[in-house]
Amino acid sequence: MKKKTPTTPVTSTPTWETLESFMRGKIQDTLQAILEEEVSSFLGRAPSVRRATVDGEPGYRNGYGKPRRLALTCGTVTVQRPRLRSMASLDERFESQVLPLFKRRTEEVGALLPELYLHGLSQGDFELALRGLLGEGAPLSASSIARLKVKWQSEHEAWRTRSLEDRELVYVWADGVYVKAGLEKEKACLLVVIGGLADGTKEVLAVVPGYRESTPSWREVFKDLKDRGLEAPKLMVADGNAGAWAAAAEIWPESREQRCWNHKIVNVLDQLPKKLQAMAREQLCAIPYAETRREAVRQRDAFAKSYRRTHPRAVEILEKDWERMVAFYDFPKEHWKHLRTTNVVESPFAAVRLRTDAAKRFKKVENGTVMIWRLLMIAEKRFRKLNAPHLAAEVYRGVVFEDGEKISKSTRRVAA
Repeated sequence: MKKKTPTTPVTSTPTWETLESFMRGKIQDTLQAILEEEVSSFLGRAPSVRRATVDGEPGYRNGYGKPRRLALTCGTVTVQRPRLRSMASLDERFESQVLPLFKRRTEEVGALLPELYLHGLSQGDFELALRGLLGEGAPLSASSIARLKVKWQSEHEAWRTRSLEDRELVYVWADGVYVKAGLEKEKACLLVVIGGLADGTKEVLAVVPGYRESTPSWREVFKDLKDRGLEAPKLMVADGNAGAWAAAAEIWPESREQRCWNHKIVNVLDQLPKKLQAMAREQLCAIPYAETRREAVRQRDAFAKSYRRTHPRAVEILEKDWERMVAFYDFPKEHWKHLRTTNVVESPFAAVRLRTDAAKRFKKVENGTVMIWRLLMIAEKRFRKLNAPHLAAEVYRGVVFEDGEKISKSTRRVAA
């Protein structure tokens, strides 16, 4: 007797108490119906209608496989894959586009796993939390979680060695980010490089454990990127760490340099008493938002006049490396908000820190790096483009800007 198409009994009119199960049942039935439709399209006929294959052997339905669970972000559903038999050749083997073989969870659930893992949950709690989200029927086990981690490691290795020859690099943000994920003390710093490309998109280029942001560590990161075909950026944005700048000067000597204003302001305020910091912060924050480089210099000098006699060290720190502080004025005004600071790196890592501060499971640096890299890959999908992305292509082509405005050829002739 032919098996009937599996369906899930659900109430026709849900209540608040049965809403979740009602919706899962609807999703389950819809998915099962799509699988049936795929088979009909593949065979070229509706159920109970036979056709002959090229070898004269009939290909037809043969009931259903065992029920299999599929984890969705809205819960876990159970479906049965239709079976076929007597196909003419292996070339005609049916493969569902909706539910490929061996798949037990959607891509969205796969993206959820590293977030939960990095939340500081032990493996037992990790599985318990997932079952709370996905339902008791979720197809999870210690072995499946272990296999997932191995898969991420292989994906990370492929990502870490991929070619970068086709990237049209305009900007680079480089920062050493410290996280508490059980990483070894001497390598608790992750050296992160994010690139801004000519199409306005941002891409994570490197996530490498390093020794306290040292010059050799940064040199290795930049050299590896160059060896894989990445050209020098037009501008590199980083904090005041000497190691990053020394390494960049060796590997990318043609790149302009911009120091992070957030780090600079914090360093200046550290030299002032707390009672003066609120007013000083307001003055300092206004400097990088000046409309022109000349106005920024005027505001810097006004700050220096106010504090040089009483707090000379604060003024000295502000004036140090000044050309690196105002390099962004030679790039499009629409991009200034991206170029004043290393927030492009810091922002995605804010979420990473929340999920790693309590985690102590990573006894090996490589394991912690892979998990954090996986989380950054999820964050990368939500990266916003540069403002006025078309201007990134102009910077890449070498168009000259002054105080954020494009300089025409005629203007340059007059200036000359």
